[in-house]
Amino acid sequence: MMRLALFRVLRWAALALLLAGAGAWARAPGEGEITLQGRYWIDPTGTATIADVAGGAAQLQPFERHRAFMLGQAALWMRFDLPALDAGHRWYVLLPGSPFIDRASLFTSADGQWREQHAGDHIPVAQWDHPFMSPLFELHPPHPGTVWLRVENQPAPTSPFVRLLTDDSLQQQMQWTDLLVGAYLGFGLLVLLVGLMHARLYGDRVFDIYCAYVAFMLLFQLAFTGLGGVFLWREWATVNDTAPAVFMLCMIACGIWFVREATAVQRHSRIVDRFARGFSVFGLVLAAFYDLGRDHGAYTLLNVYGLVSVVVSLGLCAWTWRKGEKYSGWLLLGFLPVHLGYPFPALRAAGVLPDSWATQYAVLIGSAIEIPLLLWILHWRAKDFSENRVRARALDSIDPLTGLAIAPVLRLRLRDALRRAGSTGQRCSLMLVELCNHAAIVAREGREAGDRALVVAAARMSELVRDLDTVCRIADTRFAILTEGSQDEDRRRMLAQHIVARGLEPVPRLARDTALHFRIVTVAAPGGALELSSNAAFDEQYLMQRLNRTLDRVTAEARKVVFHIEPRPELDSRVPASIP
Repeated sequence: MMRLALFRVLRWAALALLLAGAGAWARAPGEGEITLQGRYWIDPTGTATIADVAGGAAQLQPFERHRAFMLGQAALWMRFDLPALDAGHRWYVLLPGSPFIDRASLFTSADGQWREQHAGDHIPVAQWDHPFMSPLFELHPPHPGTVWLRVENQPAPTSPFVRLLTDDSLQQQMQWTDLLVGAYLGFGLLVLLVGLMHARLYGDRVFDIYCAYVAFMLLFQLAFTGLGGVFLWREWATVNDTAPAVFMLCMIACGIWFVREATAVQRHSRIVDRFARGFSVFGLVLAAFYDLGRDHGAYTLLNVYGLVSVVVSLGLCAWTWRKGEKYSGWLLLGFLPVHLGYPFPALRAAGVLPDSWATQYAVLIGSAIEIPLLLWILHWRAKDFSENRVRARALDSIDPLTGLAIAPVLRLRLRDALRRAGSTGQRCSLMLVELCNHAAIVAREGREAGDRALVVAAARMSELVRDLDTVCRIADTRFAILTEGSQDEDRRRMLAQHIVARGLEPVPRLARDTALHFRIVTVAAPGGALELSSNAAFDEQYLMQRLNRTLDRVTAEARKVVFHIEPRPELDSRVPASIP
């Protein structure tokens, strides 16, 4: 059934992809990439105007292949001689790669005059002629004729990737982009919220650092895809220009710090730990001062830092995994999706690859896999560590041999029960149980058999009480049972008889004739053997001392198995002054 359901899901997913692909392939004549159809010229001074280049100053060369241009202070001019276009559509020129375009202008001729449309990171998105995720310009069919495209960008190389689109194709691209990126951001915010909840639940600072890493990852994707400029910082050109680099540096710094914490590097080497901390701090410092020195050197340092961070994170995970940190190996696998997608935008930034769908969305797809995968790994890591801490803390309140609570826990619960009994009249009862033949079992079969007898005794008493009742071991062979709620006198007596009867059953792995002989003393309050005084602490101590004395007497006499302390209000109406 599972295989059939999985097959159906895959079949419908494949059908959806085919339909989506069919819609994407249905293009109008003339649509598509037109980069290689144009010719280009590099203006070394960056001062040439449209009149200059259109008047013959541009020494145009054909595009033989996609290539990157290191412009610096220069400007790239591209000329496209467009054919007649279908007048039934509105036509646009799209220049993808918004993080790598400082300023772009499209010049179209109308009535002998050149009309300019402008976009780019150095201009607020709200002031673009057509605000979009990347520079977008409108054409005027049916005969747009010759158009000129001017691009400025530094210090990153520029690799133009010019597309000609209709309004239908542009609308479809916008919808798919909004759907995919919106789903990614929504899922990322959900993971971020779950991470914050885990941070509060487990009290583990690794989750806090993970949440910071996820937050900067989401901000980086907003900046890199251009959606941040459209929705968040429309009026701030400086933020739109520097956001991809700054958020990337902060993301890497938080990522390395997260790896350092999650893999416990400080446990294995102080030198490596200092290197990891220094590497993270360097990224934050570089992010703070990146905008002050944006030149080719700073851009090269940015790319080197990003590439080295891949080696550092994988190296720390692999090294600590070899040192015995079992979750480091899982973290290494968790980081792989992003590390496999990172070379695409890095090579685009270096000018090796042109702008494309892969260079723009490879890291986004990788992070969509990585973010929940890392959270799942951290959840199991925290759960494992939390269980160990719970076990360690339990040693202070649980008897190591029997697993029952110890005497201090009983005193606290008994004090609360007596207070509730005094204020609401709800009955509670306390029962002390002595394993009388423990010494005989040890003498005949050894200490290990005696310990087994205590464990079996604790298990059998726990089986006979309710979940809200408390069973404690208060001495070597003495147990206490605190019961609360509506219990009449007959039920209290029956519980004591059941405990005695269960003790007479054979004990596993001991001699066949071995049984557990119990002596029991019980008391109930209020309305039973105790009237509460103004000091409940004295009542709790007094009650325990009285039951212990009574049980000692019953055990010594060895004639009566169960002894119920009956109501004696004239004796128990106050706490004796001799009791501290």
